[in-house]
Amino acid sequence: MLSVEENERLTQVGPGTPTGELLRRYWYPVATSADLADNPVRSVLILGEQLTLFRDGKGRLGLINQRCAHRKVDLVVGIPEEDGIRCPYHGWKYDISGQCIEQPAEPAESTFKERIKLKSYAVQEMGGLIWGYLGPAPAPLLPNWFIFVLENSFRQVGTTVVPCNWLQCQENSADTVHAEFMHGTWFRYILDRAGNQDKDKRAFANMWLRKHSKLAWEPFEHGIRKFRLQEGQDEATTRSWQIGHPMVFPNVVLIGGPGYSEFQIRVPMDDTHTWHLIYQVFSPGPTVQVPEQNPVPTFHVPIHELPDYVLGQDMRLWELQGEITDRFEERLAESDKGVILLRKQLQEQVSIVEDGGEPINVFRDPSKNERIDLPFYDIPLDRYVPGVVKSLSQGQWSPHMERIDQMLIEGAEAERLANGFSELEASNQLEIG
Repeated sequence: MLSVEENERLTQVGPGTPTGELLRRYWYPVATSADLADNPVRSVLILGEQLTLFRDGKGRLGLINQRCAHRKVDLVVGIPEEDGIRCPYHGWKYDISGQCIEQPAEPAESTFKERIKLKSYAVQEMGGLIWGYLGPAPAPLLPNWFIFVLENSFRQVGTTVVPCNWLQCQENSADTVHAEFMHGTWFRYILDRAGNQDKDKRAFANMWLRKHSKLAWEPFEHGIRKFRLQEGQDEATTRSWQIGHPMVFPNVVLIGGPGYSEFQIRVPMDDTHTWHLIYQVFSPGPTVQVPEQNPVPTFHVPIHELPDYVLGQDMRLWELQGEITDRFEERLAESDKGVILLRKQLQEQVSIVEDGGEPINVFRDPSKNERIDLPFYDIPLDRYVPGVVKSLSQGQWSPHMERIDQMLIEGAEAERLANGFSELEASNQLEIG
């Protein structure tokens, strides 16, 4: 339980708030590359600030104030040009740094434009995402987490605006035991309510019903590692207990399965809205050639009242905790140690920034940023079961699942042949937080 004041301290994300200042030390996706392929100008709400993102005619990115300095027109309707973006009202033009470079109605000799500059932020493109940094200069390095630099891999991004605070989304990943009930018991109830007899979905729901016999959480250099042991599993040989899987501070969790890795990224838009990204990477092995993707495909993942897919179940219950969870009213139990640890870690990092220090996961040494690996138990590709990909986080909403399934089937068959196996092992060991 937190006090009202403590809850506000950890959930407010705007400029000048304690957690808002901490969160500004990190890079966040502000759009996907596919978003700007459809329209080179986009309005962006992040950390309580409304901004304009654009790509100019030279392909350069700009992330600047929402409105023109002249008569305050929203630049979401701006005209992208070779060297900047032009306000359609009176033609003032700004370059990617926010500097005004043209004022067509002013005298030719006027220097007024040189004194007009919109606030701008650092922006980069990586892995099919466009990233923004709203913190103090100099900006740290954009982290090269391994998932963004995997080769010969098919990527896709599912996105949703969830009407709730970012922290309850992230706390879900520290709450391991919810999987038994949300993705097991409730999943089966949802299928029963709909009269859905799909064998694959029912098998997937049943997989989650196995009870947890042991849970553990521990801090590590990049966040929190969580460990699970389920009934019938052996401590010495179960990799989810021996290795665990990581939550990356402040707003990411890594999950995966055979030939599959996923970052769930929770981007704080404001105090009561989160842009949720499922960044999935499918690696079918060296024998399968993955086609080039330009841009990485993006699609919308909706929230339903009774969702029959894993991520939909998470998102539905996040929003049902309220726009901002009343943590001063909750009653935590023994199985909530991971949630308590996450809050403690967040409080510690807020204090570090308040004291003038630099929080974890801020990278400035290029030699340590070539590829940042995370402790995670890779499940061999040859364990892949055909069709399982359709039951993952965003399930049926991806338009590419059949193609991905076929690539993983081909890669798994090649791996089994290489390893001397002739038949598919009929067990799947997905790990989903």
